[in-house]
Amino acid sequence: MSNGIRKIQAFTLNELLVVLLITSIVIGMGFSVLQLVQRQMHGISGVYETQTEINLLRQSLWIDFNSYDGVWYDADNDELIFGNQLQTSRYQWFESYIVKDSDTFHLKTGTKHFYYNGLQKEYGELDGLDLSFTENDGNQRIMVYKTNAASSYLNQ
Repeated sequence: MSNGIRKIQAFTLNELLVVLLITSIVIGMGFSVLQLVQRQMHGISGVYETQTEINLLRQSLWIDFNSYDGVWYDADNDELIFGNQLQTSRYQWFESYIVKDSDTFHLKTGTKHFYYNGLQKEYGELDGLDLSFTENDGNQRIMVYKTNAASSYLNQ
């Protein structure tokens, strides 16, 4: 006969501690991987924003170079001026951004080279522009040029 004590099937304390330990290790690894993925996505997002900003500036410069009759660079104000009989547009360079009329391009320009008829110029009328950007902005370059209007040659 039995004394009324029945054995209940259950996990021991040691087995539960092993399961908790393994679960905490797996969750910790999961959070580590999640952090790495978030950092990677943040880096990709930054590169995408910079690339988009450079492409918008390139597009804006191409449109202006080919829409206006004249392009001039004012070295004193660090300003690129586009003009024709109807309107003007201006790009002004600052330390970490470029302003075009009411648009702002958050890019830090490395070097700027200006050209007229294939010769490099420091100021005055232009027909080509070569911009490079700093390492933070991807070490990229933009080269923009236009065909000169007849009035450019008459005004020399």
